[in-house]
Amino acid sequence: MEYLPAIMDIEASGFGPLSYPIEIGYITETGERFCCLIRPHHEWVYWDKKAEDVHGISRRALIENGKDIRWVATQLNQQLAEKTLYSDGWVVDSTWLNELFFRAAVKPTFRLSALDMILSELQMERWHEMKERLHAENTEVRHRASSDAKVIQLTYQQTR
Repeated sequence: MEYLPAIMDIEASGFGPLSYPIEIGYITETGERFCCLIRPHHEWVYWDKKAEDVHGISRRALIENGKDIRWVATQLNQQLAEKTLYSDGWVVDSTWLNELFFRAAVKPTFRLSALDMILSELQMERWHEMKERLHAENTEVRHRASSDAKVIQLTYQQTR
């Protein structure tokens, strides 16, 4: 069976240093998917309307439908214990993941690593073109965390 890495993607309240995680999603090696809105911690107040336009998640939706940060951290730990997941936006995703676990006062039991660590040079050369093509072909119209994770995993597969 062909190896497919587990992929995590995180949507955030903005693009800068004051931003925080608002949705987290992943797809495992076997295709299991998880996606969850995150209710903002009381100290998370920054909101960027441009980011909202990109992911289509309002702050009101987070407050009404988001899960408590401690619940999210606990679920991730239970479902991903001892696994390594990969992110194509590791610099920001790891920061947001660390913020989530810090505010939840929970220690992660899994690891998030940069996708570049497992990509060949040929994959890196073909990556952006293939990812854009797969995004265009993706029937899931929403720009959301688990949908993006699936596209990243497919991009990995198609560039091998």
